[in-house]
Amino acid sequence: MANLLQFETSPYLLQHANNPVNWYPWGEEALQLAKNQNKPILVSIGYAACHWCHVMERESFEDPTTAAFMNEHFINIKIDREERPDLDHIYMDAVQSMTGSGGWPLNVFLTTSQQPFYGGTYFPPKRMHNRPSWMEILQGIHKNYLEKNDAILLQAENLTNHLIKSNAFGLAIPNENDAHTLFSLQTIESITQNILAQADTTDGGFGTAPKFPQTASIIYLLRHYHFTKNSDALNQALLCLDKMMLGGIYDHLGGGFARYSTDKQWQVPHFEKMLYDNALLIIAIAEAFQITGNDYYKSTITQTMQFIQREMTHPNHGFYSAIDADSEGVEGKFYTWSAQELADLLGNDAPLFFQFYQIEATGNWQEGMHETPPSNIIWAKQFPTSNELLVIEKCKQKLLLARSNRIRPQLDDKILLGWNALTISACCKSYSALGIEEYLTMALNNIAFLETALQDTVSGFWHHTFKNGVAKVPAFLDDYAYLIQAYIHLQEVTGNAEFLLKAKRLIQLVIQHFSEETTGFFYYTPDFQADVILRKKEVYDGATPSGNAVMVNNLMYLSVIFDEKSWKELALQLIHSLKNAIVKHPTSFAVWAMAIQQVVHEFQEIVVTGKTAKSWLKQINQRYIPNKILQLAENEVQKFPMLRGKTYDEYQVFFYLCKNYACNQPLTSFEDLLAIV
Repeated sequence: MANLLQFETSPYLLQHANNPVNWYPWGEEALQLAKNQNKPILVSIGYAACHWCHVMERESFEDPTTAAFMNEHFINIKIDREERPDLDHIYMDAVQSMTGSGGWPLNVFLTTSQQPFYGGTYFPPKRMHNRPSWMEILQGIHKNYLEKNDAILLQAENLTNHLIKSNAFGLAIPNENDAHTLFSLQTIESITQNILAQADTTDGGFGTAPKFPQTASIIYLLRHYHFTKNSDALNQALLCLDKMMLGGIYDHLGGGFARYSTDKQWQVPHFEKMLYDNALLIIAIAEAFQITGNDYYKSTITQTMQFIQREMTHPNHGFYSAIDADSEGVEGKFYTWSAQELADLLGNDAPLFFQFYQIEATGNWQEGMHETPPSNIIWAKQFPTSNELLVIEKCKQKLLLARSNRIRPQLDDKILLGWNALTISACCKSYSALGIEEYLTMALNNIAFLETALQDTVSGFWHHTFKNGVAKVPAFLDDYAYLIQAYIHLQEVTGNAEFLLKAKRLIQLVIQHFSEETTGFFYYTPDFQADVILRKKEVYDGATPSGNAVMVNNLMYLSVIFDEKSWKELALQLIHSLKNAIVKHPTSFAVWAMAIQQVVHEFQEIVVTGKTAKSWLKQINQRYIPNKILQLAENEVQKFPMLRGKTYDEYQVFFYLCKNYACNQPLTSFEDLLAIV
């Protein structure tokens, strides 16, 4: 019999709808039931593309005996971390405080007042490697909850207080000398050296296995090269991208990147594909292409955008969230090949293909949870020559066709506001770099869908998630921050000033409903959300950029557009409050580091006026000018400070380069603008 998850829209929750566990969605019904029955709450958090979530489901949550014990002694709640990242952040912090590590599935036990007192990640069905079994955990929690309830309540209270204190970092207001020291070339160079100190100079990336893309650090290094011509920064950024594009983390047949690599050489991926990873990688590769003109970067952008169009776009123009790592219960089965399969399919072209992709009969991948023969992941040793490329492309098309007949991994088809906004930025960046109109169309279609489906036009608030015609969950800080950023990028590539006015309205909304009054930092949740035990402030740049960091960059940009000096002052204060962490640990604060980089190198304010102003957008955006603010007007405009007092002509275009609203004499030649920008 199906449980209450059958009425949810989240693919992850629906995966568990037929478990014998009596799962509840997070909500008042389950929380009140725990109080009425005085039972501890088990919160189990995961996501649809999570391999180990599937493993624990098969081993424990589908087991009738285990389920019966859970149903008798606990109120069991399933949460999709992508639908409720606010709850995931709180309870992940709790488990990391208790155990020193975290991950998914996240299983945490709460008191009836939602306070955590014990938790962990994956638990096996039988004790192994000094890890207790899931049933042992359940039995121990049940026994202690009955016999040592006062101790559990005290532990929960202490842990909650610890979470509150760790969230209470404050605001440091800089004096003039502090600001001069922080926003200096010396600081930028220190940040760069600290990033490079973490870099793997052989295999690319940062640190050791498992390796994540860390696109923000890569983009910081690309921009550092642009500003300073530091070749070490450029070489490491390109090495990171090259190794990922040539490695197994990239799908050489269908395009798109997997979430991370389990080894340091980027050979063996964790096969789930996330929308946000692909959006962020497209942005990084687009900036690298603007610097280098490397055709392989262009083809990778093109293939990955085709992947998003083909496999991750709803007919309504929304972008889906993720593709599972597993198919037929086996991780990577959809993507991997035996050497014999490849030889049979490719015939006479097999030797070149095998040589290029380093394919050996022994294979380089074996799924650890199933007894399967070794299989081969496609990964390249170098960029192909033009002659090799023709043969290799023919082979890839054969394999892609053969792969299309396999059983596909499950698609997580919910549409998340923030991840869609990141993808809009990726579309704008790839359109700027490559000039392919289709990418601009994708961005415009998507923002039109988001504004229709996820925005409450009466209140001005937005929803976080959309599925089956239903938008729900109030939008979080990340959603708004990424959306504001997307509006900025849309204006730059279209010249439509209405996008800036929309961004301004959202900035005002975020300041009003997300700000912590005493510090200026932004909470993750709005002030009207009542079902969390604390309002967290997220500042780390992890798999996705920190909402606070993106807001800092948004505030600085829009402070110039609208001459709102208080926005810039707030941004600088927030940067100053985290200055030590940003400089010492920049791989965890890379978007913050880019904000310092921006202050030091200042905005290049570019204004284009005249009847033909819009026709110059493509050429300007094609150039790599990462610190530009771009506005145009065909006629005189007074509501934007940058556009006031400019010359307008029906037959002549004028180019202005300004800093702090002080502009050079108007130029009539695009080449003259490029010479000084």
